[in-house]
Amino acid sequence: MADTDNMQSDLFGFSATPSAGDYFQPLAERVRPRTLDDVAGQEHLVGTNGPLRKFLAGAQMPSMIFWGPPGSGKTTLAEICATSLEYSFEQLSAIDSGVKEVRKALEHAEKARRAGQRTILFIDEIHRFNKAQQDTLLHAIEQGLIVLVGATTENPSFEVNGALLSRMQVYILKPLGPEAIEMVIRRALKEDRLLKELSIEIADLDFLLQFSGGDARKALNAVEAAISLVPKGTSTMVLNRELLERALQYKAPIYDKGGENHYDVISAFIKSMRGSDPDAALYWLARMIEGGEDPKFIARRMVIFASEDVGNADPYAITLAISVFQAVAMIGMPEARINLAQGVTYLASAPKSNASYQGINEAMSFTKSSPELPVPLHLRNAPTKLMKSEGYGAGYKYPHSYPDHFVRQHYFPEGMEPRAYYRPGSEGREKYIRERLSQLWNERYNP
Repeated sequence: MADTDNMQSDLFGFSATPSAGDYFQPLAERVRPRTLDDVAGQEHLVGTNGPLRKFLAGAQMPSMIFWGPPGSGKTTLAEICATSLEYSFEQLSAIDSGVKEVRKALEHAEKARRAGQRTILFIDEIHRFNKAQQDTLLHAIEQGLIVLVGATTENPSFEVNGALLSRMQVYILKPLGPEAIEMVIRRALKEDRLLKELSIEIADLDFLLQFSGGDARKALNAVEAAISLVPKGTSTMVLNRELLERALQYKAPIYDKGGENHYDVISAFIKSMRGSDPDAALYWLARMIEGGEDPKFIARRMVIFASEDVGNADPYAITLAISVFQAVAMIGMPEARINLAQGVTYLASAPKSNASYQGINEAMSFTKSSPELPVPLHLRNAPTKLMKSEGYGAGYKYPHSYPDHFVRQHYFPEGMEPRAYYRPGSEGREKYIRERLSQLWNERYNP
């Protein structure tokens, strides 16, 4: 990775002295990390035991796809790999490139190979390539002409054809957390050639972290936009909320994730779903999303709600809620808001029952206040001859051996009168459950 310039380089690999071209380069580009040690976040990939660090230490790497949200470091990691391995670096964007551009890049790779140098071909938004464009890359990968690195914000399992995907490793990049974003911002103010000589104070870091949504580029662009509004000659540039909102034309809602407002809003959200008002529930969902609430926290509350407030009135609700939680964990914001909205509108619109919730509460309350009654012999398992000789399992009636797969027998402890803990409602599926239980245990459900 020979740097033929004799110029002094800073932490990020640039000249320490500003040049005319620096003033035309965005801040996010000027402070792009140049080594794995400079990368904020993505420890699972770049940490001590991360696969990328292992590949670079071994001086080789496979073709791969970086799947992650905008601003999480996909392009940066590709460039670091090429620089560290002293590979030639060809970059294309699938948005404005076709087969012609791919072939031209492969020609450059062939020339580099003749000169004894390997090539990383980086394709941004690779999911936008059609099948024919993706197929163009297969032969080059198989022949070792290129190491293909694709970047995508979409699930590659759905958007990249199987033949190409089978030849590549998929690595998931996560949205950057608040600590990583703060590190990026503070490093930029300290190390950037144009900013390090200025006195810049960020008076509302929480606003920046909330606005960025895990996107480092977005955070740096916000800082740059705010600085541009400060009058030249100002001794200390204070980036407060008012200045940031004016620069970004974005006003963050008042929402304290750790304070009373947090609990008030989530309470209103739950009660709106419980009250079967999907529109109000969407409003409170939007408030939480705009306020920077953890989407997985919202999804967890929805999973609880599905059992507590919908229950067996719609047994599918819990399945949907869990699917939403999994989607949120896999997709991340901002797209995960769509998954949340689907789950919220379904749960709010579904028939309601808290019978399961009330039933377990009543049963637990009874067991705490009553003696621990023994399990009747006929309900005990008898895996040994001794247990059988002691009467374990004797008299048990196997329901599947009887008409309608049902036979009346006593399932409670001896001496305990059966009682109804679960009392199904008349909404949705529970209406039919109630009718069945009323027929099977008439004296219990129709006293």
